Amino acid sequence: MGRILDGIDSPEQVRRLSIPDLEQLAVEIREELIAVLSLNGGHLGPNLGVVELSIALHYVFSTPKDQFLFDVSHQAYVHKLLTGRRKQFRTIRTPGGLNGFMLRTESPHDCYGAGHAGTALSAALGMAVARDLAGGKEHIVAVAGDAAFTCGITYEALNNIAHHTKRMIVVLNDNEWSIDKNVGAIASYLNKIVTSPQYDYLHERAGKFVEKVGGKIALRMARKAEELGKGMLWPSVIFEELGMKYFGPIDGHDVSTLIKTFEFLKKQDRPVLLHVLTQKGKGFEPALQKQKKFHGLGPYDPETGETKPLSRRTYSEVFADTLTKLADYNPKVVAITAAMPNGTGLDRFQAHHPDKYFDVGIAEEHAVLFAAGLAAKGFKPFCAIYSTFLQRAFDPIVHDVCLQNLPVVFAMDRGGLSADDGPTHHGVFDISYLRGIPNLVHMVPKDENELADMLYTAMQWNGPIAVRYPRGVGPGTAVKDVPHAIPIGKAELLQHGENDRVAIFALGALVPMGEEIARKLESEGCPAAVINARFTKPIDVEMLEFFARSVDVIVTLEDHILRGGFGSAVLEELSNLGISTPVVRIGWPDQFIEHGKIDALRAKYGVSVEAALEKLRPFLVGKALGVGVGKP
Repeated sequence: MGRILDGIDSPEQVRRLSIPDLEQLAVEIREELIAVLSLNGGHLGPNLGVVELSIALHYVFSTPKDQFLFDVSHQAYVHKLLTGRRKQFRTIRTPGGLNGFMLRTESPHDCYGAGHAGTALSAALGMAVARDLAGGKEHIVAVAGDAAFTCGITYEALNNIAHHTKRMIVVLNDNEWSIDKNVGAIASYLNKIVTSPQYDYLHERAGKFVEKVGGKIALRMARKAEELGKGMLWPSVIFEELGMKYFGPIDGHDVSTLIKTFEFLKKQDRPVLLHVLTQKGKGFEPALQKQKKFHGLGPYDPETGETKPLSRRTYSEVFADTLTKLADYNPKVVAITAAMPNGTGLDRFQAHHPDKYFDVGIAEEHAVLFAAGLAAKGFKPFCAIYSTFLQRAFDPIVHDVCLQNLPVVFAMDRGGLSADDGPTHHGVFDISYLRGIPNLVHMVPKDENELADMLYTAMQWNGPIAVRYPRGVGPGTAVKDVPHAIPIGKAELLQHGENDRVAIFALGALVPMGEEIARKLESEGCPAAVINARFTKPIDVEMLEFFARSVDVIVTLEDHILRGGFGSAVLEELSNLGISTPVVRIGWPDQFIEHGKIDALRAKYGVSVEAALEKLRPFLVGKALGVGVGKP
């Protein structure tokens, strides 16, 4: 007898199964997740935790008519398996394969795409209101992990749900983790609900009292007693105070109970919240033991969970180790993360300086404002947030940090392509969205040692300053024991000759590409200078002017979109100087880049040595590189 999973090509087939068959299906789905992700990597732990929940949702509701929104949507792999994508599942997170998040263009069952936390409830409310306005009857279900309830947007939605719709289901998937252990008062609050039986007891007794005594007076007395009981046990039950009927908590791995509960909730004519308890990583012992590691990872051994060790430190680790040393030296240095201690490397810092380490939960706006407050009182906060997530805090960066010229350091991890995660996680917009802000300095290191120097420079700088660095390992450059300060706005000249015809201004991780372009040009009789630009704001105008007045063409290289990026800054400065030297800009085009391998994506979109040489040829004359138009 074959696997039940092999016969599931649509949710309709799930609804034909018996409860024992659904339980067997859950076992087979976990086996499939463990096997496939061991090859491709991905978000294993979150998906192992929502197997029964996803099965129950598809058993009770009917997608795509009924619509599911998964907050972040990195836990939607099971949903993909059950909605006609089983045969493609082994392509997940591979070039041309299934996306690692929900994607509207991938399937009609993916009603809403997302990759950042806190979006599901607001979007679900919008869809519920649209349904109400159109007179529809479909169900809107938002599934949000408890980590999303540390995100301010979630509470903005909760404040509006009961006011704007009478029918919407929110599933609070409580596993106590985002990537790391959840922190703060909300996590403690949910734990109190989970561990205290008194609320259910009082709620039940109040209802029985009404039934027995009857009348409006009894009803008022029962409600008063219930409210008093709530107040005595813990702060008011926040969800009901916001107008949502709270149910739970229930076992999120009991498929029978989940089905019965969802059947009941379908009939409610009021917004409801179901609190389910799940275990992240359930069914795979390594994922249970190492929940941070198995939130999202690369390929691993499906038997042991072991991964190949990296040959050298990642940029995140260099950042954290350098910051630890800076905090040893400077008592004013503090570190802030928005629920990413492991991803940013700050768990390494925490081990040495627990009193200088602050995890504020998935709350990037708050993180930046919190940093501004610390800076206003004389501290030196390093705010470590992925480039793509810092987008969420743009207004506090402008209004609270830069307007007041406060010395906050933005350490932007994943600056550039975050290849396997795709467009929701690519950090390719930060140069554009930051360089137009007054008072802000923006730096990009070419290697690990220069990152350490830039962090030291940032510590000494008395104003807002940002440093972006890529995901993963660098070129392996040794980091000095004592970092050096870098002059603000000064580039580094790496290669220069008397007869240079091309000046290559390369930024960050693309400096090696700039050096390779120069070697190719040299081999064809066309000498070229190579400059490590280091700063996108302020750029080194003096060096730019020198080369712009002496070469045939300038090349800019950046792991960033071209519109508004470093190359645009170079063009602006040349315009200010009244210099018309042509500029060939290499970077990402004006579109969202899909997931895939970095080398393949660079080749596809022209972020490569070959593409740069092809664009250069029309500007160079003589025997080198063929014909074209250039300076006389």
